[in-house]
Amino acid sequence: MNKIINKEQRIGEIATIFPGATNIFMDYEIDFCCGGDRPLSVAIEEKDLNEYELLDRLNSGYEKMKDELESSDNFKEKTMSEQIDYIVNKHHTFMKEEMPITQELLSKILKVHYVSHGTELSKLHRLFNNLKAEIEEHLIKEEELLFPMIKQYEKDPTEENRKKAFKVLEETESEHEAAGDILKEMRKITDGFKVPEDGCNTYRITFEKIEAIEKDLFEHIHLENNILFERLK
Repeated sequence: MNKIINKEQRIGEIATIFPGATNIFMDYEIDFCCGGDRPLSVAIEEKDLNEYELLDRLNSGYEKMKDELESSDNFKEKTMSEQIDYIVNKHHTFMKEEMPITQELLSKILKVHYVSHGTELSKLHRLFNNLKAEIEEHLIKEEELLFPMIKQYEKDPTEENRKKAFKVLEETESEHEAAGDILKEMRKITDGFKVPEDGCNTYRITFEKIEAIEKDLFEHIHLENNILFERLK
C-alpha cells in the first residue's frame, strides 16, 4: 500500500485530505480541534499510541476512500445487485458511521455555544435528530425490504415481482424528498453552514460533517432515483 499519511503531517492537514480521519482520531482521543496544528507524532508520543496501528488505519481508510471514488465511475455498468451492494457498502455504511458522531459533536457545540448561538444551534439540533431518525428508518426499509425485492426481481423478472418492488420503491422516493427538505432547512438556518467568527474548530468540523452527510445523501439519492430505480420503471 502506498502510504500517503505519515506522522510528521499536521493533524488538521490529515483531516483535510482524508475527512474520515476525524472518526479515527476520536477513537484514539486525539485532539483535532484546538490541537489540529500539531504534528501527528506529538499526539502519538503524548498518548503513547501504537504508531503503526494508527497509521495503518489512516492509510487504509484513505485508500478505501479513493477506491470508492473510482468504483462510482462505472456504476451504470453494474447489475442491479451490484449497484445495491455498492450503495449499501458505501452510502449506508457512511451514514451509519457519520451520523452518531455528528450528533455527538452537534450536542457538544450546542452546550459550549448556547449563550451566543443557542437559537440557531437548537433548531439545527432538532432538525438533525429528525434527519437521523428518518435516515435510520429509511436504511432499514431499503436493506430489509426493498433491496431484497429488487434482487429477487433480477433473479426472477416477473411482472408480479416488479410491481411488489415498485410499490415499496415509491415510498422510498417520498422519503428521499422528506430528508432533502430537512437538509434544505438546515442549510437555510445556518446561512449555508457558515461558521460564526467566534466558532471553535469543533464548530467548523461539525458543520463540515453535516455538509458531507448532505453531499453523500444527495449522491445516494441520485444513484437510486436516477439509475437503479429507473430500471424498474
